[in-house]
Amino acid sequence: MKKFLSILLVVCALLALSVPAFALSEGEERVVLGADLTEDQILNVYGQFGLTRGAVTELTVSNSEERQYLEGLVDESVIGTRSISCVYIKTLAANSGLTVSASNITWCTEEMYKAALMTAGIYDAEVKVAAPFGVSGTAALTGIYKAYENITGVQLQQQAKEAATDELVITAELADQIDEVDAVAIVNELKLLLDETKNMTDDELRAQVVQIASQYGYTLDDATISRLIGLCRDLEGLSTDELQQKVEQFKDALSSVTHYAQQVQGFGAKVADFFKNVVSFFKNLFG
Repeated sequence: MKKFLSILLVVCALLALSVPAFALSEGEERVVLGADLTEDQILNVYGQFGLTRGAVTELTVSNSEERQYLEGLVDESVIGTRSISCVYIKTLAANSGLTVSASNITWCTEEMYKAALMTAGIYDAEVKVAAPFGVSGTAALTGIYKAYENITGVQLQQQAKEAATDELVITAELADQIDEVDAVAIVNELKLLLDETKNMTDDELRAQVVQIASQYGYTLDDATISRLIGLCRDLEGLSTDELQQKVEQFKDALSSVTHYAQQVQGFGAKVADFFKNVVSFFKNLFG
């Protein structure tokens, strides 16, 4: 009997580790406000959300709650001492996907939030992130976690939340060095290889990171590569099947944006070359 109970406990533990994202009740809404906003700032944020205060269940998130995930990951100047950024979330029907919009967010892009939410296990929702003035926006992820858990009554996996926050920060830091869309795309490429990276040494994984970055036309410094290796190791501990499926769908949408950006850059280069040729023509003409 004891042996049977032991086996049962092990099976339950394994199931807990591999449980997919929880199904959300469609149409549930929450607003999560930064705890340090003034009344005027709160009304400003509600206006950005297109809502009247009182129409949606309201929660708050404090700076100490933000620090639970952010401390040690980013500079103190990014975390700050006040909780400012706010979140609106509305759950959608299964397989509707994620829509994310951001206002007055200066460091994190909509694509970065979307990628991080998938890592945390949130897939079908409309999300708006806003602040009364420009802020980095890294802390908003904490508010989304809180809203999701309040809606479902179930805690997201702590490991998934921490990995998602780490991903958001690393991707934002990478975007300081390269194109923002490409930064998200590179991280997504690594997420799609998690089944393979589990069996790689750090040196092999380093070579893989270098190869992926080079495909996008970048040479990353050692510190950035090490950060991406650490992120992969964190993500490897998650249940990856559903995550990789959603990332594959997101990658398809993202690639069209990346391709469009490349087309725009190519067109800009052609225009620049045209004007250079015009200038050269007149220089030669009038000698």
